[in-house]
Amino acid sequence: MAKLSVNINKIATIRNARGGNVPDVEKAAVAIESFGAEGITVHPRPDERHIRYSDVRALKPLLHTEFNIEGNPEERFRELVMEVVPAQVTLVPDAHDAITSNAGWDVPAHKEFLSSMCTLFHSKGIRVSIFIDPDPRMAEAAKACGADRVELYTAAYAEGYAADRRKAVEPYLRTALAARDCGLGLNAGHDLSLENLQYFIETIPWTDEVSIGHALISDALYLGLEETVARYLQQAHSNLKSTK
Repeated sequence: MAKLSVNINKIATIRNARGGNVPDVEKAAVAIESFGAEGITVHPRPDERHIRYSDVRALKPLLHTEFNIEGNPEERFRELVMEVVPAQVTLVPDAHDAITSNAGWDVPAHKEFLSSMCTLFHSKGIRVSIFIDPDPRMAEAAKACGADRVELYTAAYAEGYAADRRKAVEPYLRTALAARDCGLGLNAGHDLSLENLQYFIETIPWTDEVSIGHALISDALYLGLEETVARYLQQAHSNLKSTK
């Protein structure tokens, strides 16, 4: 069953736009869990323009599902993860000026560094996922680095879905097969939505986890947070039908 991890960065973005503590990020995360989400994802960036490092520390004792911290493993990020000890860390090669994640790792080119990161985080018992583009070679290289999972960067799938969903998902299927063949777990995230999530899951039913933030929080403006989480869970769990 694919688990739904809700990225709460956008809730922090709204809070930070006005100052103060409205909306309350901690309250929202606890509510999202109570509505059935199976994980909470945060992506602290160096400028703390949405999730702050203090938010990450405050959230850890409040959460009962999987806590996933994603980001570029620079020194300050590494220190935070080793202090908080989430269930999973997702390594993302973000530039400081990136508006949002826009590419996966060139894993072979950064093999030594990524291998050292896997070793570091494994020393605390943290599952390590490496963010990659849909390329089977990247999955195989991530395995060689010692990663436990890869997260497929799904922006291209979302962009191509309306025009030709089979064509859009094909490189993801090939990469997912390569990941499975070499024993890696499989996550996916970026621009997944109520429009395109179910097809992705039904095509790749061994997906372990999807991390969704922007679309889910945007949908909640119209549908309400509880109803939105329920709808995403229904689609995330559609692989149950595919595996029976």
